[in-house]
Amino acid sequence: MGTTPRNEGEGNKTADRNYREATRNFVQSERGQEEIQHAGDVSSEEEQEIRSAENKAKERAKEHDPQEIRDSSKSS
Repeated sequence: MGTTPRNEGEGNKTADRNYREATRNFVQSERGQEEIQHAGDVSSEEEQEIRSAENKAKERAKEHDPQEIRDSSKSS
């Protein structure tokens, strides 16, 4: 018989362990540290695209998220 991997189904602990180990190794690597330092860096053009996409999404929203914090001193 062949050695087929055991199907652990939902909640696959082996896959979870492998993912966590690979993530930890990446974060601790030199490349990972560089990526972390530049994670929020966006150009002004990218920032405009992000704001535009956010505004389009808000226009299409049927209702506001009840968890959203609103500033009642501002009027729409």
